[in-house]
Amino acid sequence: MSAEDLEKYETEMELSLYREYRDIVGQFSYVVETERRFYLANAVDVQVRDGGGEVYFEVRMSDAWVWDMYRPARFVKSVRVITFKDVNVEELEKPELQLPEEGPFGN
Repeated sequence: MSAEDLEKYETEMELSLYREYRDIVGQFSYVVETERRFYLANAVDVQVRDGGGEVYFEVRMSDAWVWDMYRPARFVKSVRVITFKDVNVEELEKPELQLPEEGPFGN
């Protein structure tokens, strides 16, 4: 496999991953970003811990999806992350009503 073939393969994998993300993001309540991964989850618990004078974060998530193109299974029941780096948790907006794009209410 040439370097060009490998680059094309990785580009296609990233595009496929983005499409999967776009299709499923509405099923989740939170976006969680750590230094190593990006997650979608429906439950998140972040605890600040002190271990020997160093502060770290313990992040537990359930009903999660992992942004990682090399994982064969991106949906996971529970995730536990221990990190000394920043953790960003954002709650996703849930529109109360979403009209179909086609039909009497759409374009």
